[in-house]
Amino acid sequence: MKRSREKAASELFAALYPRLAGWVRRLVDDDDTAHEIASEAFTRLWARWTTVAEPSGFLYVTAANIVRDHWRKLERERRAVRRVKTEAAVAPHPEQTDPSVRLLVQSLPERLRVPILLHYYADMPIREVAALTGRREGTVKADLHAARELLRAHLRRSVDHTL
Repeated sequence: MKRSREKAASELFAALYPRLAGWVRRLVDDDDTAHEIASEAFTRLWARWTTVAEPSGFLYVTAANIVRDHWRKLERERRAVRRVKTEAAVAPHPEQTDPSVRLLVQSLPERLRVPILLHYYADMPIREVAALTGRREGTVKADLHAARELLRAHLRRSVDHTL
């Protein structure tokens, strides 16, 4: 029993790790961090191996959550650095007016962010996103539309401020 469990986990790792690590790499823009996150997702899967019905979905949702935590940590670090620079400067520097799409996606509510990450960053079809998130395809399409509209509005505002 234990041997077959290890073999199944090993086969799953060989099949999914490269794709998962590549997907995470596009989100975090750093090879080492991507491998750490993908490895952590597999570690968490291994800890729940006997209770997880859909390992692939579990891995992607777990990795998305770890990426979100990573982004939050980076944002806290950026704020701290900005605060230190602002306190050290005589006059505060103007805020950056060109938001990155990654930061905008990060700011989306989880209900909209996860489908965006899975569909656009992991190149998963809507049917697969629906299965992984436990939503209907129509709901996923509506969430993707709502997320695109929010992103579009944020980008318009940032462009309007730069003109």
